[in-house]
Amino acid sequence: MQLSEFKTANNLVSLFLKQADRNGDRPFLWAKRQGAWHPLSWSEAARQVCLLADNLCKLGLKRGDRVVLVSENRPEWCIADLAIMAAGCVTVPTYTTNTERDHLHILDNSGARAAIISTAKLADQLVPAMMRSGLAEHLISMDTLRHAQASPFARHSWDTMTQGDAGAARAAVDSRIAGIGRGDTACIIYTSGTGGAPRGVMQHHGAILANVAGASAVLMEDFGLDEEVFLSFLPLSHAYEHTGGQFLPIGVGAQIYYSEGLEKLASNIAEVRPTIMVVVPRLFEVLRSRIIKQIEKEGRLANYLMDRALAIGTRKRLIDRPMDFILERTLRPKIRERFGGRIKAMVSGGAPLNPDVGTFFSAMGLTLLQGYGQTEAGPVISCNRPAAGLKMDTVGPPLPDVEVRIADDGEILCRGELVMHGYWQNPAQTAAVLIVDPAEPDKGPWLHTGDIGHIDKAGRIVITDRKKDMIVNDKGDNIAPQKIEGMLTLQPEIMQVMVAGDRRPYLVGLIVPDAEWAVEWAQANDERFDLPSLQRLPAFRTAMREAVDRVNQDLSVIEKVRQFVFADEAFTIANEELTPSMKIRRHKIRERYGSRLDALYKA
Repeated sequence: MQLSEFKTANNLVSLFLKQADRNGDRPFLWAKRQGAWHPLSWSEAARQVCLLADNLCKLGLKRGDRVVLVSENRPEWCIADLAIMAAGCVTVPTYTTNTERDHLHILDNSGARAAIISTAKLADQLVPAMMRSGLAEHLISMDTLRHAQASPFARHSWDTMTQGDAGAARAAVDSRIAGIGRGDTACIIYTSGTGGAPRGVMQHHGAILANVAGASAVLMEDFGLDEEVFLSFLPLSHAYEHTGGQFLPIGVGAQIYYSEGLEKLASNIAEVRPTIMVVVPRLFEVLRSRIIKQIEKEGRLANYLMDRALAIGTRKRLIDRPMDFILERTLRPKIRERFGGRIKAMVSGGAPLNPDVGTFFSAMGLTLLQGYGQTEAGPVISCNRPAAGLKMDTVGPPLPDVEVRIADDGEILCRGELVMHGYWQNPAQTAAVLIVDPAEPDKGPWLHTGDIGHIDKAGRIVITDRKKDMIVNDKGDNIAPQKIEGMLTLQPEIMQVMVAGDRRPYLVGLIVPDAEWAVEWAQANDERFDLPSLQRLPAFRTAMREAVDRVNQDLSVIEKVRQFVFADEAFTIANEELTPSMKIRRHKIRERYGSRLDALYKA
């Protein structure tokens, strides 16, 4: 598909159907069943999209009605999403980790008239919320659900909803989507909420299409586009994966494989051999740690080669060429093979990436690009890329047709078709972040991102921190906690950390020790492995203190972590201390550990 077609497409469904007509019986969506990968062709996916859309309309759903979608990543997710839009409705994706309370908030706030669910296990949280809400009239299930009694909404099976006259359904969809424009709402994505209740971001078709156009241009310029293969791993309910892991592959005519989950991700990568991966920084940190541990076990030569690769890093010097030649024929091919052997680029987004992690993968011969954006912006605003000069402490220049400027207080602002039309049923919050420049009223509003940063001489965005997360100590100094946390979690002893110190004389930290390192420490010190017990041992605390001090050596006086305390358990989605995109929820962690952190100033 030509890049110009992304700019002229009326909506996401027409983009998909055009690709389906071109690709016909070629494989499109892949899922693993009973140990083997099975494909769904473009034409079959289009047939199911049109039939499901037609049957949604026959249920009485009207243009603009909201439909909640709750499912793990699988082919039916993509089909359901496109079918909802093809029916003229609005998709409301929700996380599979949502509680009944979370679902109730989204059902009530969105006013959804229907819901699509995948499994009986996920229905255990959604169905009670639907009963309490009383708004949704229909529930469509991909798998068979158990129900012992009547419910206030009608139930429909996936198989029933994808039956009918395919030709008539396609004609009805073509007629319907002819009236759907780029400015119409495609989906309402509820932000994962690092602070407070999730808000519904209204993403219009043009916002996502603009993102697809910009990302495709970047890929074409730097890597070329051929027979691309994506491995979908991040939740599709997250804007980053929804655009980058679903609509970008659709736009470039790629195949999408759906991962079986984190525990099988490594084997899935080896089997699928993806060309492009969209991943969050935390996963890169985990992979970096595993690669280092594996190389350390392979002997002195392997360790020497790794040290040389890291020393060379991303620099380009004539004196390094002989060693670079050796690395390209020894260490790097082995590392690339762990990622399937044909990776063109791994794109990091959803949270800040520590520059050292990016440098590590680059040194190992893998192209790691850090993207930047927000759900409110489609979600991609910028991306680091070789053609623009790869620099790991930046997030690259803005995508094509995206304007970025820095406000007087350092806040990053962006403008363009990618910017949302607002928060669903929340005009006050919308007005707070979407502000039109009186001097340029026809150019649309500037999105106030809440991120602090600047633009370097090469036009690349450099982010220093979140405006609302910035720590201001008792002397008025501004301190970026994410930078410090990123450096701390690169230490083998530390899995997770949150630093605090607002209006205080110095910084303190809440640390979750790395479990694998703790096991090894216990064995080496002849102690029984029990993390709570280990954390009470002075020797264990001394070892952790050494890790913190290593980081402190590279920090300014005001950034140093003076005291720390251990968390009771890891920050997880289940305990609401981590968002589904792996960002820590500071307000939740402070609620639980605030008194413990305050006590560090009295010690």
